[in-house]
Amino acid sequence: MPNSQNKYLIIVAGPTAVGKTSLSIQLAKDLKTEIISADSRQFFRELNIGTAKPSADELAEVHHHFINSHSITETYSAGDFERDTLKLLDSLFQKFNVVIMTGGSGFYVKAVSEGLDYLPAPAPGLRESLTQRLNDEGLAKLQEEISEFDPVFAKSNEIANPQRVLRALEVYHTTGAPISNYHIKDVQKRPFQQICIALDRDRKELYDRIDSRMDTMLQDGLVEEVRSLIDFRSHHALQTVGYKEVYGFLDGHYDENEMVRLLKQNSRRYAKRQLTWFRHQGNFEWFDADEYEGILSYINEKTGDSVPNK
Repeated sequence: MPNSQNKYLIIVAGPTAVGKTSLSIQLAKDLKTEIISADSRQFFRELNIGTAKPSADELAEVHHHFINSHSITETYSAGDFERDTLKLLDSLFQKFNVVIMTGGSGFYVKAVSEGLDYLPAPAPGLRESLTQRLNDEGLAKLQEEISEFDPVFAKSNEIANPQRVLRALEVYHTTGAPISNYHIKDVQKRPFQQICIALDRDRKELYDRIDSRMDTMLQDGLVEEVRSLIDFRSHHALQTVGYKEVYGFLDGHYDENEMVRLLKQNSRRYAKRQLTWFRHQGNFEWFDADEYEGILSYINEKTGDSVPNK
């Protein structure tokens, strides 16, 4: 990549419903560039309402990558995303000095930013059986099991992430070794510079936005979308907040009012976990989500003459 020190990946992260999409689109328009989505559920064409994808109008404003790029019938991992995004960036940096990547899936952001640990492929059928255990026994039971053989992982923030817990169990049951044994010690150097920005809001305002988003999703047909995907409910993307609560309702475990309560409660808790995760990364500059001019000034200061609007 020629002149790589003058190429910048601007990472816009933060919790669900904080306003990453609208801010990233405005940045992309001002900086005359394109957006890479690092939301691990927006890859899938069949998942629309529950993933809060950008609207058709928003997608028309700026070219987005990795939205509707795959089918739910495919397996697409963070490692796949890392490889494909680095290849894409090599191409995009031939045209742009800056590229924006945005999303709340911290593990996928980190995959591109720092690289992933090498992890062995799981034994055939193991993911499905562990997912069924998660559904039947609950997350706490699996967390308790991990604590017995991997206290390092059990003390990390990832213990609260159901998908990371499943991955840790996959590694252990496939290899007999804890996932913490596979952690790399050095961040992989990338052939471009990175500007990491995280967005936040007043907590009450953020939670109100989450509740409002859930109401809109339900009005737009979230339950019908989830019902149409019932054949794929074991897929990891459908074991996440916004989908699993609806399956509980469809299975008759609780009524509609309880479903709505759980959707909002679990979404707020997910936002809190996202905030905690990004704060522990240590390389993000934090801004209020409405502080657009301050964010743009910060980017201009970091990039110098590399951005097109200077």
